[in-house]
Amino acid sequence: MNDLAGGDSRLERLLDAMSPRDKAAQLFVLPVHGDDARAADPRNRAWYGVDRPADLVARHRPGGIVYFGGEHGNLRHPRQIAALSDGLQRAARDAGTLPLLLAADQEGGSVTRLPRPATRTPGAMALAAARDAAAVRDLALLTARELRAVGVIHAYAPVADVNACAANPVIGVRSFGSDPHLAAALTAAHVEGLQAGGVAATAKHFPGHGDTAVDSHTGVPVITHDRDTWERLDLPPLRAALDAGVASVMTGHLVVPALDPAGLPATLSRPVVTGLLRDTLGFDGVVVTDALDMRGVRARFGDDRVAVLALRAGVDLLLKPPAGRFPTQLEAVLAAVRSGELTEERLHASARRVLHLKHRLGLLDDPFTDPAALARVGAPGHLAAARRAADRAVTLLTDRDRLLPLPPDARDLLVTGCGAAALGAELDRRVPATVVETGPDPAPERVAEAVAAARGRDLVVAVTDRAWDTRTRPGQAALVTALNATGVPLVVVAVGDPYDIARFPGVPAFLATYSRTTEALRAAAATLTGHNIPRGRLPVSIPGPDGGELYAFGHPDV
Repeated sequence: MNDLAGGDSRLERLLDAMSPRDKAAQLFVLPVHGDDARAADPRNRAWYGVDRPADLVARHRPGGIVYFGGEHGNLRHPRQIAALSDGLQRAARDAGTLPLLLAADQEGGSVTRLPRPATRTPGAMALAAARDAAAVRDLALLTARELRAVGVIHAYAPVADVNACAANPVIGVRSFGSDPHLAAALTAAHVEGLQAGGVAATAKHFPGHGDTAVDSHTGVPVITHDRDTWERLDLPPLRAALDAGVASVMTGHLVVPALDPAGLPATLSRPVVTGLLRDTLGFDGVVVTDALDMRGVRARFGDDRVAVLALRAGVDLLLKPPAGRFPTQLEAVLAAVRSGELTEERLHASARRVLHLKHRLGLLDDPFTDPAALARVGAPGHLAAARRAADRAVTLLTDRDRLLPLPPDARDLLVTGCGAAALGAELDRRVPATVVETGPDPAPERVAEAVAAARGRDLVVAVTDRAWDTRTRPGQAALVTALNATGVPLVVVAVGDPYDIARFPGVPAFLATYSRTTEALRAAAATLTGHNIPRGRLPVSIPGPDGGELYAFGHPDV
């Protein structure tokens, strides 16, 4: 999908007819406010000087739009998303500009944009626990079909980062794990599945965000390992993505002195983007930045300079300028062209890559959705595949007291912890259970309440989610430690990173689901009650509290 050899006369004619402003605008991917292309939203006025999403497209003529979910996002249900996509593409057509790359972060698991009834596939680490590349490919293919059905043509997935740092606050379960070879195989499978379904995949976050405890949304990660370590650890999944023909690569806002001694974030680094990714690795597809409103890229430079420096480094698409700063960044790019800091040839090269990608995706011929394709979204076969994958992901790290599966006569159960209500609802379909929800960081009095409720029970199930992060959520580890001290049989179910067990290695039983999606919790409940056999194997190694290895990659060897 990233082959540019030979040129294309149609694209050249389009490019020749474009002004420098048109070409520069094609290099921006913007968020838009509202879920209807023709409905006004005051935030669009504040950010872009227009009222409606369609007006944003007509006036500013960006290369793409990125969708977000949530209460204030763009995504409500499949029919609405398809109508929004068609409305935006119609606005582009009517304004005489190019069709849009409509994009979303649809990784699966914890980073999923499409709302139900769209299929919620497991995230990368859950899929890695099952060690099934064919399943990864198949799930990515069905994801692509659902994305394409609602008009999303560019997926910011897969995550190709190797999660080598157990304290990584932002990658974690989004990664295929800590082994570069497993991550490489599954990254390639994900790319192949997405692109077989007609959606451009994006390997992220180049040159690798897995070995840091700093979140680039809020800080500037510095990756301290040397070039040889980078080639051994971070490069294999990125190279696998390139070998699989990945359409685009997303840069991370990461400082890697071994790759650029000047200490620039990779997004702004010509040695990293052009020297390493383009020249050494031979990638000539589309390079997209991570969001430009993140601290990792804004800490050192003003917003106007960030856009120019990113293009000088060799990127093609500028994703999500900070609120209200798109006009500033666009004008800064044009000023840099006028001054000669950016050549017209440089602008032309990126615009050509973007147009080539649109051409390869079929947007130049037909950018609109197919109403009949909406039946694919949440199709029964898709949902069944996601359920099977969630079942295979569940990993039993320890069960030294043979508590699982629960005996048929176990009726006096307590489910407590972070997300207890959701797991309790799933478990209650099979076994009656009392629920004490504590939230992510229970206060001492809430811990005491849960401990009091635990006494005299047949069994306690404690749900944890990043309990290893005792800096921001120490209450979880305190809760599990106190519950274990009661002597009541205890099973911990980690619905986030499996690293939680390092904070309470003495618990009698520990399950990892790598996710808190409905399917993951259903799989956990089925495993607790003997209706699912845990077959997952750790896709990471888990360091112990003393710095040694508590559980090895691949545990248990089933």
